[in-house]
Amino acid sequence: MASEFVLLKKEMKRSEISRVAKIDAVYGIAAMTLIAAGLTLWFGGLAKPTIYYSNNWIFLTKMALVLTVALLSIKPTIFFLKQRKGNPDETIIIPLSISLLLRLELVILAIIPLLAGLMSHGKGYFGK
Repeated sequence: MASEFVLLKKEMKRSEISRVAKIDAVYGIAAMTLIAAGLTLWFGGLAKPTIYYSNNWIFLTKMALVLTVALLSIKPTIFFLKQRKGNPDETIIIPLSISLLLRLELVILAIIPLLAGLMSHGKGYFGK
């Protein structure tokens, strides 16, 4: 995510957008892996029983934030995929909304490890 944000400029050549699209694809695969791991923990009962994760507001918040980031990333991903095609030397103006969405994703992604740290110390469980 940080790489995408750092490489993003107000105007980019299609060849640069293509590079960002490749980074975005790797990020998407990593995000899907993270979601799969979270769901496996939740429903697989590998580390703790399912009820522990279902009754842990920190875990549920983490999953909600991951889902939020996934939804926020749809528009930039579609933009990068559409704009990478064509003359590689053509310059494209990047909408401000793309930059703002990436920035918001980064802020949310910074919160998730903090929540994981709290959860690893046994915080957030509201069951019996």
